[in-house]
Order: sequence, then structure tokens, then C-alpha cells
Amino acid sequence: MLDSAQCPDCKRINEVLSRVGDRWSVLVIISLGQYGTLRFNELKRNLGISQRMLSLTLKELERDGLVNRTYHPTIPPKVEYNLTPMGQSFREPVNALGHWALGNFAQIDSAREIYDAKAT
Repeated sequence: MLDSAQCPDCKRINEVLSRVGDRWSVLVIISLGQYGTLRFNELKRNLGISQRMLSLTLKELERDGLVNRTYHPTIPPKVEYNLTPMGQSFREPVNALGHWALGNFAQIDSAREIYDAKAT
């Protein structure tokens, strides 16, 4: 195990990756990157995510400077989300991860079947 003297930035790296590396954050970034500005319910429908989880995810992404939240005081109120410049810069690695997942579904399924067969 690495101690802080061996990897002084590991704690910070872990903090950032735990936030931006969770599945909902990745999917929000991909969705906003692909469609641009979206309303809360559009994101919710696109992702199949619960209202609570989407709200928490968006708040954390906004806190980290990856997502802009724009409130329009209309009736009914309208809230839109889009990527900040830093969020835009995060699109490339997130898209690479998404494409990797899409390209490896079959191999992952196969590996799981083999593993599960051995486990029984």
C-alpha cells in the first residue's frame, strides 16, 4: 500500500475520481455532452435515473465545476443544465470510457459466464 510520502496526491486523485467516476456522473456528462443544454426531466428520462439520485449527482457536478445550473423564474420554473468549459474538457475521457464499455460488452458477459460457472 502506498503511503502519502510515496504518493502525495493519491488522496486528492481518489477524491476527484470517486466523484466524477461514478456511473451517474459519467452518464450525465455523456448526455449533456451529446445533447447540450437539458432540463432536469429531460436528463431524468434520458438516463432512467431516480429524481433523488439525479438531483444529488447534478449538485455534486455543479459543486465540482463541471456543470452549470441555470434557473429561469417562469411559471412553472425552468431549470437547465449544461457543461462548463471544464466539463467539456472531461467529455473526451468519459466518451472513451463509454466507447470502451460498448465495445467490450460481449467479452465482459463471456468472462462473467466463465467465472460464474467455475464458482458453482
